[in-house]
Formats: sequence, C-alpha cells, structure tokens
Amino acid sequence: MKIISVVGARPNFMKVAPIHLAIIKHNNKVDESNSGKKIIHKICHTGQHYDEKMSKVFFDELELPKPDFYLGVGGGTHAQQTANIMIEFEKVLVTEKPDLVIVVGDVNSTIACSLTACKLNIKIAHVEAGLRSFDRVMPEEINRILTDSISDYLFVTEKSGMENLKHEGVDDSKIHFVGHVMIDSLINFLPKADKSNILSKFSLEKNNYILVTMHRPSNVDVEQRLSDLIDMLNRLATHKKIVFPIHPRTKKNIESFGINRKVNSNIIFTEPVGYIDFIRLMKDAKLILTDSGGIQEESTFMGLQCVTLRTTTERPVTVDIGTNHLVGDDFNSAEMVAMQILSGLNKQGEIPDLWDGKAAERIVQILEQSIN
Repeated sequence: MKIISVVGARPNFMKVAPIHLAIIKHNNKVDESNSGKKIIHKICHTGQHYDEKMSKVFFDELELPKPDFYLGVGGGTHAQQTANIMIEFEKVLVTEKPDLVIVVGDVNSTIACSLTACKLNIKIAHVEAGLRSFDRVMPEEINRILTDSISDYLFVTEKSGMENLKHEGVDDSKIHFVGHVMIDSLINFLPKADKSNILSKFSLEKNNYILVTMHRPSNVDVEQRLSDLIDMLNRLATHKKIVFPIHPRTKKNIESFGINRKVNSNIIFTEPVGYIDFIRLMKDAKLILTDSGGIQEESTFMGLQCVTLRTTTERPVTVDIGTNHLVGDDFNSAEMVAMQILSGLNKQGEIPDLWDGKAAERIVQILEQSIN
C-alpha cells in the first residue's frame, strides 16, 4: 500500500509525525515476521505556511524525514491558495498513483488535497474528523465539513466527533474513534521538552508567567480589537510576566496600527518558537491565553488552565471535562477568568478517552486491515 500524507501548516507536522513513526514500526514487524504487507509512506509539504527555518526545526524535532514532495504554494486568498495546491498536488498523484491520501486537521491544504484525490478516485483518510464549531464564518469549519463528506476513513479524536458525523448521516463503517495523534506527539516529546532552556532564555520562572498565542482575524485584524487585547495584556502584565510567541500577521498589525508604543515592558514578544520549546512554555505556565484549537487540547491533557478567546470551539471535550475556559470574545470576561486563575481558582479536569499516545498505532492497524 502506498500512502501520501499531507502537511501544510504548523499543526499538521505534529499530527503526521506519529503516523509516520507508527508506519515504520508496522514495516519493521512485517520484516521480522515475514507476514503482512509493507506500507510505502511519502510526505507532501504543500508550503501553505512556510518559513524555511521553522519548517526545518519542525522536521528535525519531530524526527520526520525531508518531505518527498514540496509544492511551494505560499500565500494568497483562500481561493488562490486552494486552487494552487490542487493544481500542484494533482501532478504528484498522477505520477505516484497512491492507494490512499492522509489529510489532517482543517487548513486549506486539507480540503484542497482531499478534493484532488477524490476527483482521481483515490481513497482519503481524514485525521481529526468530525470536529464542529457550528460557526460557518470560520474557513476551517467549511474545510472540516467538506473534507469529512468525501473521505473514506474518518479518524475521530473525541466523542463529539462521532455524534456530529452520525448526525450528518455518515455511514458507521467509515467512522473510527482512535484518540488524538497530537497527544501522541505530546507524550512522545514531553521528556525532551524538560531539557529545553527556553525559560532561562527569557528569564521566566516556572508557574510564574502567562503564555499567550493569538492569531485569529477576529482578534488581531481589527485595530480596536487588537488595541483592547493589548490593553488587557498590559493589565495582566502588572501581575505576571507574559510571553507571547507572535504570529507574523499579529506582529505586522501591532506595528502598523502603532499599538507597539503602548506595550507593557513585562510582555515579552518572541518570534514563533519550535515545538519542543513551545511544549516547555506551555507545561510551566501558570495560565495560557489563546485562540488556537490544538492548544486547548494539549493544555487539557497536561491539566493546565487555558482561557480561550473565542465564542465557539470545535473541541468541546476540552471544556466539558478538560481545563479549558471558553470565555467568548469579551476581553473583560477573559481578564476576570484569568485573574481568578491567578488567585488560585483552578478548574479541575480529566484526560479524554483514548488520549493515551496510541492513536497513530490504531490508525495504521485499521489501514493495514483494509489492505489484507
């Protein structure tokens, strides 16, 4: 069986890495037992988000091989980016003729490569299927719904995903509750993160700083919203240091709006950091403020207090049983919850079912059974 896995944006690397390692383990077992079929696994990097230094860091840290294919599509509008990925990925599929394409998450690369494979009658596996925010203003929500509707294997991370897919009329035979490959990567690399020196680099003390990530257009693309966000962070910075690995678009907006002139000196803006360093920053933070999806899950697994500045989440298990506080788009509410956490009022959470570091093994086992 020949499989091509697609990575396009930063979170995709952490989801494909454990699948690649599980395929290597599967092939080693085939060699040892002289039974079963090997899987040829190739990786395609679309270049949807590409920073040469950061991509190299991610591939090196996650023990991923150099991508077999690099499409180099870069930025552009949603339509331009999706179209360019489809044009370039079709060339790869026509030449390689894989049996299956694995897509992960909900970025433009996910839907673009799924559509391209579907048109060529190549089977599709969607990892992280069934997640729904029920907010169709979010481009990611459209990508999730469309990808799920044309996929042959739907690998689900939490029980809400099962319910959503069944509600949408998806055949039970396509749905597989396997756990979360992102948590596989987290478990695998936590020991390595403990050796990171990122805290000393920024003069941070364990459990004595706030970690912030903000990149969604609703929070950072409107001048007044971004100004209000920085005002809130300035107030929180009088209580704790804040470290803010800053998305390029967020940085550009802070500068172009002239907001950088009023930033508290206790707020440390940094370039995006590597995966290992970022795990360490999460692990030892007193509190995380974010609008990211994956961070809600990683913080829940580690039992960390996470305040999510969004009105909806496609990861409800992190709120229902985890340590995620979904506070909406009101910065005053976010600040109030953050201050409660800083005063010691923590939410107690549990680790969701099957978030045990074995999701990728379950995925490969299901795929293996389909070819035997």
